[in-house]
Amino acid sequence: MTAGPARDRVPVAETLAAWGTGPLDPPAEVRRAAVRHLLDGLGTALGGLRAGAVAPVVAVARGLGGPPEATLLGSDARVGAPAAALASGALVHALDFDDTHAGGLVHATAVVLPAALAVGEQVGASGRDVLTAAVAGYETACRVAAAAPHGFHARGLHATMAAGVFSSALVAARLMGLDAARATDALGIAGSQAGGLLAFLHTGASTKQLHPGFASHAGILAARLAAAGASGPATVFDGPHGVFDALATGAVHPESIVEGLGERWETTRIGIKPYPACQLAHAALDAVRDARHREGFAAADVVAVDVDVHPDSAPTVCDTRRDLARPATPYAAKFSLPWSVAAMLVDGDVTIATYDPASIARPEVEALARTVTWTVTPHGGRPAADAPGAARVTLADGRVVTGAVRRSAGGPDTPLSDEQLDAKVRGNAGPAAGALIAATRALDELPSLAPLLAAAKVRIEP
Repeated sequence: MTAGPARDRVPVAETLAAWGTGPLDPPAEVRRAAVRHLLDGLGTALGGLRAGAVAPVVAVARGLGGPPEATLLGSDARVGAPAAALASGALVHALDFDDTHAGGLVHATAVVLPAALAVGEQVGASGRDVLTAAVAGYETACRVAAAAPHGFHARGLHATMAAGVFSSALVAARLMGLDAARATDALGIAGSQAGGLLAFLHTGASTKQLHPGFASHAGILAARLAAAGASGPATVFDGPHGVFDALATGAVHPESIVEGLGERWETTRIGIKPYPACQLAHAALDAVRDARHREGFAAADVVAVDVDVHPDSAPTVCDTRRDLARPATPYAAKFSLPWSVAAMLVDGDVTIATYDPASIARPEVEALARTVTWTVTPHGGRPAADAPGAARVTLADGRVVTGAVRRSAGGPDTPLSDEQLDAKVRGNAGPAAGALIAATRALDELPSLAPLLAAAKVRIEP
């Protein structure tokens, strides 16, 4: 729980808004990081579109219509900016293949890209202005979520939506040219729209995919309401009755949101996923992959597997209230460490195809998943980036093959190369990938978003 702000302390929202709407010139390495994440997000969005993973959201966004302010990603259709952002947020997160900031366990691009593209197109912003606004959004999403490490998840809420409404609001406020006072109101208004229940974990419902879209839509509306004269509480972070008081638990540090703004850049600390599964399972997957590479055994040789799991990861990916060996839906499989580990052993990799409906019904994977156990292993670091992975694979001949990694691949300390990222984008975006990669990497020099949006068009085979 948080205490009310000291009388002589400027509310966090005021400081954040002043920074986010003021002169902002991020260093070159920060801009490069933002470009990489926007490219990754565009790739995952087009992958989601090609797979039809969130077709209902795209249909609803198209039906909402509105003034032709922004393009529905991947198409020529133009709708109101909030509707476009609703669709884009769901598309980026549709395959659960989008990036993750480990400090707050938040999917940052899913709540930054939608507002940046929709409002950027609406106001005719240059690529450089959109990129700068995106950096402000990345810093906001990551810092707000990290101020309550696992605090939203512990209350049964999705940090991506809870923190994402604020990043979307500040991105929109900056691109709309709001001053610091109006941007503070936008943040305050956005706080009343924070949420995102984790109930999908036990039902297989698609609400997790919707959360970034909800956050992006709400953030733009908050900025518009503030521009029209609506007010929001400047104490939305500090309390009393702020977002952390209401929606988080455990240690909360609202002041950390603005500590080192412009000096310490969380944008460079976001990881890019190599696997389309919950980030909290990645260290174990990498360790199992390492064990398989060491000995080259076949899945049929395996009689038992035990992997280390961080205490903060176990409730999400090893929740025994679900049948972890026989997931009911592709999304349930992405959040089952035993099933994903078994799939890694059977297939030698974990890809988008791993979680196809036909794939998750394979009896050989289910049988192997029932042999997978886990050991909860305390570790002082953040589970999504710092926790090491360790696996012990017992074979039919009695041998125990071990695998280990210091931390999962794709994080800020073990980043994917540009070549690996481009390969991921090609796998997700298909034929549009080449033009998309070129346009996104040139974003800082584009006079408008038109070339980027044109490059993002995809043809869906009937």
